[in-house]
Amino acid sequence: MTKGLVLVTGSSGRIGQAVVAELQRRSQPVRGFDLVPTAGLADMALGTLTDPAAVRRAMEGVHTLIHLAATPDDDDFLERIVPNNIIGVHHVLEAARAAGVQRMVLASSGQVVWHQRLSGPWPLGVDVQPTPRYWYAAAKVFLEAAGRAFAESFGMSVIAVRLGWCPRTKEQVEEIAAADWAKDVYLSPRDAGRFFACCVEAPGPFHYVVVYATSKPVERQYVDLETTRRLLGYEPQESWPQGIEVITRGTG
Repeated sequence: MTKGLVLVTGSSGRIGQAVVAELQRRSQPVRGFDLVPTAGLADMALGTLTDPAAVRRAMEGVHTLIHLAATPDDDDFLERIVPNNIIGVHHVLEAARAAGVQRMVLASSGQVVWHQRLSGPWPLGVDVQPTPRYWYAAAKVFLEAAGRAFAESFGMSVIAVRLGWCPRTKEQVEEIAAADWAKDVYLSPRDAGRFFACCVEAPGPFHYVVVYATSKPVERQYVDLETTRRLLGYEPQESWPQGIEVITRGTG
């Protein structure tokens, strides 16, 4: 287990807040990077992914990067996804390499295997062919590929994480409640915090790995969590609807 500094980009988002809280609970040094301050976090860098100087400043002295910051779903491709989820990835990965970051944990999405999730066979392994839902997911395929390129070209340790659905709004909570499949790929905020803490603490060594992260499924195991358990020691503690009170009550 390292006690080196962890940088969490997107630290003020739904998952980011949960990750910061869990790392702090484990006495892990953590710095946030976001557009706005993260509650309860003293070491905070403010900036945008499109500002390479701000990204470089945030990366100084960092041992482990958890890259969560992104436009979080399908949006205007040229105005939102390209600047944040493609150009921003370039700035973050290049800054991490220049700063000597030892481990990068990159937040991808289960949407990169969207059509495989519809058809099976289940559980989906980490080696299935990507079948992205749309532009957001296609940009996450780019993120995974960029992480692989940095692992191969520069010997960096990279964990690419295909995240389950951690809702950000009451409307998304209602969407999950209305769809049986969504409950099985739900990721509670507290499980998300525990998962990323496991990414920081796992001894490795890692070169480049892809893993899935969800809470416990209600009925069907859509994605492979056994690889996640074996490599990272992550064991989900919750299942739908545990944790939704964080969203529905608007609490951190």
